[in-house]
Amino acid sequence: MTDTAKVWPTELRLREDKKTLHIAFDNGEEHDFSAEYLRVCSPSAEVQGHSPSQKKTVPNKRNVGIMKMEPVGNYAVRIHFDDMHNTGIFTWTYFLDLARDKDKHWGGYLAELEEKGLSRD
Repeated sequence: MTDTAKVWPTELRLREDKKTLHIAFDNGEEHDFSAEYLRVCSPSAEVQGHSPSQKKTVPNKRNVGIMKMEPVGNYAVRIHFDDMHNTGIFTWTYFLDLARDKDKHWGGYLAELEEKGLSRD
């Protein structure tokens, strides 16, 4: 596996529908991320909490969009979602983790929704 600390994005492109973010990396990897996936996996304290026991399950985000992105130093971007959430700082390493372990992250999220009687809608 590639050392994620040395992987650098070469392209960040928000699709016209504002629902998909495309990222290409200098190691040849390219990934598409739905706005919903990024929103429910936001690295913010509001979603992740300050410990694993404080992690929140965020329902009703199937139709969330991305309004804008802004650079944070040279290591991350802050994503502004149209539900006004904007406190997550997405590092290049975190994007790679979300892409490479999508089944774990997304599957865990769907299981949490079901367990708590919540919905994506």
